[in-house]
Amino acid sequence: MAAKDRIEKAYEIAKESYAELGVDTESAMVRLKDIAISLHCWQGDDVGGFEKPDSELSGGGIQVTGNHPGKARTVRELRQDLEKAYSLIPGSHRLNLHAMYGEFGGKLVDRNEIGPEHYRGWVDWAKEQRVKLDFNATCFSHPKADSGFTLSNRDKGIRQFWIEHVKLCRQVSAFFGREQASPCIHNLWIPDGDKDTPIDRWTPRALLKASLDEILSDILPSSEMKDAVESKLFGIGSEAYVVGSHEFYLAYALTKGIVPCFDLGHFHPTESVADKISATMQFCDEILLHVSRPVRWDSDHVVILNDDIRAVTEEIVRSNKLEHINIALDFFDASMNRVGAWTIGTRATLKGLLIALLEPSDKLRTYEAEGNNFARLAMLDSLKNMPFGAVWDYYCVQSDVPIGASWLKEIQEYEINVTGKRV
Repeated sequence: MAAKDRIEKAYEIAKESYAELGVDTESAMVRLKDIAISLHCWQGDDVGGFEKPDSELSGGGIQVTGNHPGKARTVRELRQDLEKAYSLIPGSHRLNLHAMYGEFGGKLVDRNEIGPEHYRGWVDWAKEQRVKLDFNATCFSHPKADSGFTLSNRDKGIRQFWIEHVKLCRQVSAFFGREQASPCIHNLWIPDGDKDTPIDRWTPRALLKASLDEILSDILPSSEMKDAVESKLFGIGSEAYVVGSHEFYLAYALTKGIVPCFDLGHFHPTESVADKISATMQFCDEILLHVSRPVRWDSDHVVILNDDIRAVTEEIVRSNKLEHINIALDFFDASMNRVGAWTIGTRATLKGLLIALLEPSDKLRTYEAEGNNFARLAMLDSLKNMPFGAVWDYYCVQSDVPIGASWLKEIQEYEINVTGKRV
């Protein structure tokens, strides 16, 4: 029996099994097709960027480990690798671009000098690929970030430099939004913090608030761009104190009507980001999730279909706010094939979402409302045996992408023929 026939036969059986629970698999796949995940450009070159020929990550409490050969060295190579990843992922998705990935024509363009002209090539490429763009200010890997403080720096000149940079990044985001007729989400993360316990926690946060107020004083249409702010518990070099903590940014976002960003790797290991979704969205219309896989503490490992991803994707669907939750990836692993890392992470996130969409939510809610906790628990446990994999394989076939682990061969061939030849 041909592979396609086998998949279709398995799907028909799965479809009947889910129908017995009141779940329409066709509707679940239609909803999944509408979900766009924003792939992060920085996985492709180990967070180096293209500001200068020897650009590489430095400072900012971020560290990429590994030295697998074949990383993208130019914008052209990065786009080539992204195209390969998109070809292996079902659905239509976005690209999350950092400011340091502009096309600067071999000239040194400082962060407070960037403009839409440095990203025109990305817009043209995105239109060709039918990909929408998101954007991030780059407040690290720069001499004016070496102190560990940017928008909360006590030096007014340095602080103003970063204010100007973020303002320009918002202008670039609005440019993207106009060109693609879809709002570009501009996410702001800064490395500001202290390695050891500070005496004055107040002043840096007051300075950060003032900087953010000045940045947001430029009113830009929400149809073109949306602002998001990303918190962190601690970072390398800021273990004791982070200026932009969860409480700070959540309060600021709710006060200003902007989007809070929750990164799965930016919280205490025992905290549940899934639980924050329903709590936060009682008070705001939209959130941004950065999906990563923390190991021990803050570390951006490649996303897999683990319990954390299951919990987050289930809550995204159960919240009935699917259209108001923006999903982006944020991990960087230089110890493995980088195109493969994108593919693993995106497909794993989509699998989690499909499992959640195949859940008999109405039945479970009824059990819960009736106080029938036994039936609720029994149903949740029984769902683990449902043939989700058959639906996923069928969805991949319908999306014209490889099924199962067959895409590994394409990655291996791509490494031999393309990335493996990069010296």
